[in-house]
Amino acid sequence: MSVVDRAGVRRPDWRRYQDRLAAVEDAAQNFALEEGHEATEADGWRLDHHTTELPAEPPGPPRPPGAPDASWAIARELVRTYAFPDPRLITGIYAPDRPVSGRPMLLRARFLGFTFWFGVRMSDEVEEVRETDDGPVHVYSTGYSTLEGHFERGQITFEVRKTERTGAVAFHMDAFSQPDHIRNPFYRIGFKLFGRRLQLRFARTAIERMQRFVGEELAARAAGVEAPERETVEPQRPDAEAAAHAADTLGEG
Repeated sequence: MSVVDRAGVRRPDWRRYQDRLAAVEDAAQNFALEEGHEATEADGWRLDHHTTELPAEPPGPPRPPGAPDASWAIARELVRTYAFPDPRLITGIYAPDRPVSGRPMLLRARFLGFTFWFGVRMSDEVEEVRETDDGPVHVYSTGYSTLEGHFERGQITFEVRKTERTGAVAFHMDAFSQPDHIRNPFYRIGFKLFGRRLQLRFARTAIERMQRFVGEELAARAAGVEAPERETVEPQRPDAEAAAHAADTLGEG
């Protein structure tokens, strides 16, 4: 049984959304950076960094995925499967047989009581050892970029790091973003008023859930039981305007 199954993280059946996922496949990125140029506040980007410590491992390389103290590997799997965000805010839907690098993903987002559908594309999946002043650090990294039809432009990166010397494990989220043009004036005003609050809530709950899922999985392994099951949250009601937004953005599903 996988880490995600043991954590009880379930998502909607991706096969119900194949048409919308096909539209994500064809969608273009809605922003561009000049080659070799990083996003900066001077250029109008908002830069965010969030981090949290996870349960430490013994010093040395990351523990094998099935080990009872494999904190790094558990967090890595939660990132690979996008299982840590709060489904009351956002749910990632994707074909599980696709490689992570370049994978199209449909985001089902809840905002102001409505349900919206946005397309993103996963960035390269990287696993590497970085040499730092504190010695070798093992890093797993991926993330995603926004596509046409998203309310924002930008990119977010998720990293799980383990410092060999100390055994410390940490989860990092780094993002740059700015609002994209929103045609519907109601949504435009709403996003201007509440968008930043939602960004910060996403970050806070994602970190809390990552901490909790890793801790519960480690405790379950130590006790020889399965971690507690959790439900995804389905939209409470259909909304004609949100449906129209989805149709305009990603096509009918």
